[in-house]
Amino acid sequence: MIVKNLNQLNKLAVKISNKISLEDCIFLRGKIGVGKTTFARCLINNLQKRNKINISDVLSPTFNIVYDYDVKTHKIMHYDLYRLKSANEIKQLGIFEDSQKTVKIIEWPEMIKVKVKNKLEVNFSYTKKLDARNIKISGAGKWKNFKVS
Repeated sequence: MIVKNLNQLNKLAVKISNKISLEDCIFLRGKIGVGKTTFARCLINNLQKRNKINISDVLSPTFNIVYDYDVKTHKIMHYDLYRLKSANEIKQLGIFEDSQKTVKIIEWPEMIKVKVKNKLEVNFSYTKKLDARNIKISGAGKWKNFKVS
């Protein structure tokens, strides 16, 4: 699908947020600046609005590696693995420990080797138009047949 503006990206985030539940994992893939963090912001802010809590300024966790957001119904862990150099560093974060009943949004998930049961992959790429993005979605588990219409 081609997303031409922030409003369309937000509509996609709303559709995903309507289906999200604990232990879901959303992998955000794409080059630097393509819209991964903007999408995460839309998704988290939609969950905050739905639960009538203050809207957070969702920032890229590139330097902190992770930010967490409590949205009443969910705890969201927003990771950015761009600066990590090995799968061992990812393992040390404990992202997939059984005790963590959270929604995980992960930017730069390329080094993750763990099989994730309920995973949605959102792949962003640039188009010829500077203000548009191509987005491809695939999933596993409950997200396997997720379609954006």
